[in-house]
Amino acid sequence: MKILLIGAGNMGGAMLQGLQTYDMTVVEAYTPRVKELKQIYPNLKIVDKIPSLDGFIVILAIKPQSLATLSVSGKAEGLISILAGTTLEKLRAKIDAKLYVRAMPNMAALVQKSATSLCGDDDLKDTAVQLLSSFGKCFWLESENELDIATGLAGSSPAWIALVAEALSDGAVNLGLKRDITYKYIAALFEGVGIVLQDEHPALLKDKVTSPNGTTIAGIAKLEEGRVRDSFIKAMRASYEKTKKMG
Repeated sequence: MKILLIGAGNMGGAMLQGLQTYDMTVVEAYTPRVKELKQIYPNLKIVDKIPSLDGFIVILAIKPQSLATLSVSGKAEGLISILAGTTLEKLRAKIDAKLYVRAMPNMAALVQKSATSLCGDDDLKDTAVQLLSSFGKCFWLESENELDIATGLAGSSPAWIALVAEALSDGAVNLGLKRDITYKYIAALFEGVGIVLQDEHPALLKDKVTSPNGTTIAGIAKLEEGRVRDSFIKAMRASYEKTKKMG
C-alpha cells in the first residue's frame, strides 16, 4: 500500500508521527517546512510537488480553503480527507479517486492518542481505520452530519480543554502555586481522568469526588454560576454550525 500525504503542516505533521512506518510520500510546498521534515524523517520521501495520484491512497491534509486551487492528476485508489466541513460531494468533484472517506483527527495525534472520526465509502473503511489507528483511536460514523458534530467533540475540543487547563493554572498561580508545577499537575490530572472515564460515567465520577459541604461542591457551585456547562454546549453548537457553513 502506497500512501501520499498532501500537506504536512500542524495536523499533517502530527499524523506523521504514526504514519511514518508506511510506504509514504509526503508533499509539502513550504520550503522551510520541507527542510525541517527531512531532518526529522530522513527515511521518508518528501517532495514539494504533487505526483500523479495513480496507485496511491491519498491523505489530504491541506487547509479547507486551499482545496479550490489544488491541482492534481491521476486517479487515487482511495482519498482520505481531513478537511473540516468539506463534504464528500465536493471532494468527488475536485479529486478523482475510486473511494472516499472523510476523517477528523485531533492534535493528540502528536502522541498517538488522537480520537479520530471517520465516515464515507464502506469499501475504504478498513484501510482508513488501519492507517488512522496508527496515531490513536478511530470511530466510524454513519453519516457526514455525525462527523460534523464530532468535529467539535474531538477535533476542536483539544483547544477548549487547553483553555480549561490554562484557567486552572491561572487559578492556582493566583493563590500562590508556581506556574511550572501547575501544568505538570494538570497534565497528570487529565491523563488519569481520561483513563477513568473509559469505564466510569462522568456523572458518577463527579458524585464520587463531591462530598457534602466540601471543597469540590463549592467549586462546582461557582462553575455553575459562570454557566460553564451552558458555555460548552454552546461551543459545540457553534463548532457544528461553522462546520456546516464551511461545507
